[in-house]
Amino acid sequence: MKKLCIIALTGLIAAASVSCSADRAATFHYFEYSGADKTFAAPIDLAREYQNPILSGFYPDPSICRKGNDYYLVVSSFSYYPGIPIFHSADLVSWVQIGNVLNRPSQLNLDGIRLSGGVYAPAIVYNPHNDTFYIINTCVDGIGNFVVKTKDPMQNNWSEPVVLPKVGGIDPSLFFDDDGAGYIVHNNAPQGEPEWEGHRAIWIHRYDVNADTTFGTPQVIVDGGTDKAKHPVWIEAPHLYKINGYYYLMCAEGGTSIDHSEVIFRADNVMGPYIPWKNNPILTQRDLPNDRPNPVTCAGHADLVQTPEGDWYAMFLACRPYEDNYFNTGRETFLLPVVWKNEYPIILPKGETVPYVVAKKDLSPREGTYKGNFTWRDEFRAATLNDRYLFIRTPRTPWWSLTGKGLQLQANGHSIYERANPAFIGHRQQHLSFEAQTELDYKPVKAGDVAGLVCYQNEAHNFVFGKTINGQGKLCVALYRSQGDTVRIAEAAIPDAEANASIRLKVTGNNAYYSFFVSYDKGASWTAVAENVDAKNLSTEVAKGFTGVVIGMYVYGL
Repeated sequence: MKKLCIIALTGLIAAASVSCSADRAATFHYFEYSGADKTFAAPIDLAREYQNPILSGFYPDPSICRKGNDYYLVVSSFSYYPGIPIFHSADLVSWVQIGNVLNRPSQLNLDGIRLSGGVYAPAIVYNPHNDTFYIINTCVDGIGNFVVKTKDPMQNNWSEPVVLPKVGGIDPSLFFDDDGAGYIVHNNAPQGEPEWEGHRAIWIHRYDVNADTTFGTPQVIVDGGTDKAKHPVWIEAPHLYKINGYYYLMCAEGGTSIDHSEVIFRADNVMGPYIPWKNNPILTQRDLPNDRPNPVTCAGHADLVQTPEGDWYAMFLACRPYEDNYFNTGRETFLLPVVWKNEYPIILPKGETVPYVVAKKDLSPREGTYKGNFTWRDEFRAATLNDRYLFIRTPRTPWWSLTGKGLQLQANGHSIYERANPAFIGHRQQHLSFEAQTELDYKPVKAGDVAGLVCYQNEAHNFVFGKTINGQGKLCVALYRSQGDTVRIAEAAIPDAEANASIRLKVTGNNAYYSFFVSYDKGASWTAVAENVDAKNLSTEVAKGFTGVVIGMYVYGL
C-alpha cells in the first residue's frame, strides 16, 4: 500500500505566500477542538480554586521563573516546530501562551531528527544582576546544549543559540548566585563506567555571564542519586536554588514513567557536598494503589518558584492514564503549593494523591488558557498562524498560506511516515474525551492523494482520515491506522453529487476509543465512517517516546 503524507504547520509563523497547483492543494476553512473530561466537569470557584493540570495535554518538563509580578513558564517540544512554547501568568494558574522561543529556522534545525529527539527540558531563569532572561536547553541529536536569552519575553525575540560544547548530557539548568556568579548543573554519565543500568550523575560548571561560556573544571555533585547503594536510576532534571543561606539541588529520579519522583539535596557551598534529605522523595505517586479513581501518575521533573508574598509553589509533570499505564495526552503540567518542613520543601506528602482541584487565593481567570474543559475554534482570519499550532520538524520551504478564505496547504511530497517535514499543522490533544473537526475543499487526482485529519503520535503510530481516491478510482473518505504497519480499516464512498463540494471531517475520542465522521451538509448531520476504533496505538505505552497526540490538518500527493 502506498504510504500517505501529512502537512505540518506552526503557530506564530507568518503567513507565507505560496503558489499552489490545484491538484496538490487543500483549503481548510476552520479547525475546532473541544474537550469534555469528567474530572473537569464539576464547577469550581474560579477566584479561589484551580484545576490540575494547569496545562493539559502534551506540555512536559515545566520550568518557571518570576520577575516582579510576572511569571514565565516553558516546556519541552522535542522535534515539533516552533520550539519551546512560552507562557505568561500573573497568578501561577491562568497561563496564556505569548509565543514560541525558537521561532526561526536559524535557531532550531530539526532535519532528520527522531520525533522524541530535539528540544528536551528547557530551563528558564531571570538574572536580576543584568536584567536578562535565559533559557538553557538541549537539542538531542542536534547541536547539544545551548543558551538563548532576551531582555523581555513578551517581545518574542530570543537570541540565536549559543552552543555550550563543554556541557554534555541533558537537562541543563542555570543558577545565578547572590554575587552574580553563574553556574550550570546538568545530567550526564558518571565518571568512569556506569555501575548499573540508569546510573547517571549531576555535574556543575562555572558560567561566564559576560562571555556566555563555561570555564574551569566541571565536577560531579551527585553520583547515582539519593542512595547509591540502592542503585537509583536516572537522576536528572536538576535545578539549583539558594534559600535562607543554603543551596538546594532538586532533581528528578526513577525515570519519567510510573516510578518517577522528585528529590532534594542541600549544601552549605554552591560546589557541594550536596547531602540528600532523609525524607526523600518530596513528590511521587509510585507507591499508591493502582485501582485508585482518576489516577495521576508519573509525577516528577519539578521546578520551584516563590511568589512576591513569600509563598512557594512547584510546577511538575504528571500523566492522566485512562487504563493501567495507557495515556494519549502525553505528560502534562501540574501545580501544587510547597510546604517547608525542617528547612526542606515538600511538594506532596507521601501517600497523598495529586489533587485535581486545589485552593488558592486571589486568582484572576483569563481567556485563552489551556486547562479545564474548553472549546477552541480557528477560522484562519488572522494574518499569522496561532501559537498553538505545530509543525513536524523545521519547515524549509513555504507550503502554506492564509488566503482570506481559509488555510491552504500544498502537498510537498513528504510523508508522516518518514523523518521529514510533511505538510501538516497540528493541535495537541488535551483531553481524554475530545472532539476535533474541520471543513476542507480538496480534489484528489490519483489513488494515494489525500487530505483531511490526522491523529499523530509518531511516524509509526497514527491515524489518517481523509478524502482520497481508492484503488477502483472512486472518490471516498478513508481511515488508515498505523501501528508499525499501515492498514486501511474503513472506507465510505462520496456521493457523486458531493464530489466537488466541501466536506467536514470529525474525530471524537473517549479514552482508548476514537470515532470518525463525515458531513456533506455543513455539520447538520454526520455519518460514521468508523466508530470505537482501538486508539491505544497512540498511547505512550505502545508508541513509546516522550510526546503526546497531536491532531491536525494535512494533505499529501506526489
